[in-house]
Amino acid sequence: MSFSRLVSRWQGLALSLVGVVATVWLGFAGQLGLYIHPRYSVFTLIMAGIAVVLIVGAFAVVPSADDEHEHEHGHDHGPEHDGHGHGPEAHGDQHGHPVAHDALVNRNAPGPGRPRRSRRFWMLAGTAASLAVVAAAVATLLVVPPSTLTSSTVEQRSINSSSATLGSTSAQAASTTDDTSAYTVKNWSLLMRQGVGLDYFAGRAASVTGFVTPDADDPDNVFFIARFVVTCCAVDAQPVGVAVYQPGWQSSYPVDSWVSVDGTFGADPSVLSTASIVLQPDRISAIDQPSDPYVY
Repeated sequence: MSFSRLVSRWQGLALSLVGVVATVWLGFAGQLGLYIHPRYSVFTLIMAGIAVVLIVGAFAVVPSADDEHEHEHGHDHGPEHDGHGHGPEAHGDQHGHPVAHDALVNRNAPGPGRPRRSRRFWMLAGTAASLAVVAAAVATLLVVPPSTLTSSTVEQRSINSSSATLGSTSAQAASTTDDTSAYTVKNWSLLMRQGVGLDYFAGRAASVTGFVTPDADDPDNVFFIARFVVTCCAVDAQPVGVAVYQPGWQSSYPVDSWVSVDGTFGADPSVLSTASIVLQPDRISAIDQPSDPYVY
């Protein structure tokens, strides 16, 4: 078996093995939650264990290079397998007339060297591409450190744009109680999303934690303290946030840094921002990214 065929045969299993190893490693490192909802962690690890069994079985079942070579050799050259010999008497033309062996060989030959070189080139190119895919998977899943979603994802998924994934239970509860001490960014943003007005928010104190992402309409004066709401995995994560009015915030709080903000809600002084209600901070503290950066 050629090296190209060997790579083509094992590429799928190699990619599967890399994916399983990465999943198990993230699970035992406590970082699987960066990619999926915690309620799916045990299920994911069980499926990874099953995948390991299947991959090991595939390695045992798939014939080795020597097995295939022996099979090909016997099929191509063993007259006992196909009933065709290689002597001149074994060949004839379509009218039953014997054809010289050398002429038959020349007729079946690949011709000038260019087609053979072309096939060899594309075979080598395919092999290189397969190896590159496996190397990229190893680098992406096993070498690059796992990371949470950031402001670049917020730009792709407009902040506070989806209420379908947030549910309505917490918002209904918030509108009927004055105890907001346990409210997160998700609770406050959902209230705003559902149209609760300034008459409820004005003067109400809040303490929220999240990462810094700029307000696209007034990035000089307003930023959002944001979190991602995850219902299944990072693919469906939706950004939610509370607008914070703090002119010149960029000099103290880099984008994507994590902060804790204490303040009170009020009308947005910005004439550019589309946020009508903002958190006017009394204190902003830089913090480390929490072990669980998402809300659910």
